[in-house]
Amino acid sequence: MIDIFALGGYNEIGKNMTAIRIDDTVVILDMGLHMEKYITLNKDDDLMAVDPDILKKAGVIPDIDPMREWIGKVKAIIPTHAHLDHVGAVPFLASRFNAPIICTPFTSEVIKRILKDEDINLKNEIRSVEPGSNFLLDDIEIEFINMTHSTPQTVVIAIHTKYGTILYANDFKFDDDPVLGEKADTKRIEEIGKKGVIALICDTTNADIDIKTESESIAREMLRTVLKDSVSDKTIIVTTFASHIARLKSILDFALEMDREVIFLGRSLKKYIKAAEKVGLVDFSSKTEIVGFSSKIDRKLTKVMMSGKERFLLVVTGHQGEENSVLSKIADGKTPFHIDSDDHVIFSCAVIPTETSILSRKVLEEKLAKHNPKISRDIHVSGHAASDDLKELIRIACPKHIIPAHGTEKKKLALAAIAEKMKVCNIHIVNDGDRIVIDDGCI
Repeated sequence: MIDIFALGGYNEIGKNMTAIRIDDTVVILDMGLHMEKYITLNKDDDLMAVDPDILKKAGVIPDIDPMREWIGKVKAIIPTHAHLDHVGAVPFLASRFNAPIICTPFTSEVIKRILKDEDINLKNEIRSVEPGSNFLLDDIEIEFINMTHSTPQTVVIAIHTKYGTILYANDFKFDDDPVLGEKADTKRIEEIGKKGVIALICDTTNADIDIKTESESIAREMLRTVLKDSVSDKTIIVTTFASHIARLKSILDFALEMDREVIFLGRSLKKYIKAAEKVGLVDFSSKTEIVGFSSKIDRKLTKVMMSGKERFLLVVTGHQGEENSVLSKIADGKTPFHIDSDDHVIFSCAVIPTETSILSRKVLEEKLAKHNPKISRDIHVSGHAASDDLKELIRIACPKHIIPAHGTEKKKLALAAIAEKMKVCNIHIVNDGDRIVIDDGCI
């Protein structure tokens, strides 16, 4: 018997957590934060130590009380990638379970750095497994299928059981020309689909967008163009997602071609870059400076002002207008760096479509506008599957059951409509706290 417990991410985008019980073995997939609520609480997108009870009351972390009868049966906690809405609750919830945390090397290193930076001790062993690998857990086999997304070493999880295979594809896109890492292993998903996928738990973030999500190589060319047109600007300031190592690589590559001195500024940027370097994905430190803490950031910005602004390209935190980010502090005049009309601010990101992010970005841009810099927006492509990617996944996986996840009701219904048109008979719209039991293929 397969019992699927929707614990987080089924009412909204974020706070992802799913527990799957196969007979007497329970596996937890993802353990994330609700980022909008976390930023509202903490004024920053970097993870800091906060009382778990405060986080639970604020709706920032999943509520695991409904699964208390399963706690002793949990054999593994498996985050699919290093985004905080999938891994950020690990420091606050993992110790409730006597189970190892098993993930790809980059994700593992990000978790370790979060724990070290915030002086959080977990009893759980953290194990690294390469994409494309598999391992046994009691009577089931767990497989990490290489997948493309907006952070390295993302995987789709296949849980192979005697009842069939469960696929967990919660944050992915099919990128045939990635900037960093291998392209998505659709061939392996198709092989599994031919043998029998009993259930597919699937990302719906962009299910209501009727396109195929563009390759990260498109964003790289967008950056090349906007930076090529910025040669005469004084300081170039770029802000993007700290976890988007491929995007950061593109920024660094083109800045060095322009003979700009590059400085990465912000705690979350340092955390993710150092994790990527530790596992051998990139080498930024030999070519640039990476500065995390406020006092050191101020010293570097003093150097920029004294040495000639036109020599530098700064990569900073604050793409969503987070109050305590480096870009917000620059806009507020709280740093030694003074922005003016000869500078260029590039947002290599989209505005996250939540009320908090939309308002915070609006406030930030209004503050920046007072200094009259050139501003470039939306130099970006999404890391999430849109409708064409989702159709392809359903086609090759051939699931008997589909469970839309990682989305609002509108997003989940959009995936349900796609699946219905593709003749998938068993589509389950669930909310946080709901359970689905599949016994001999029947719900």
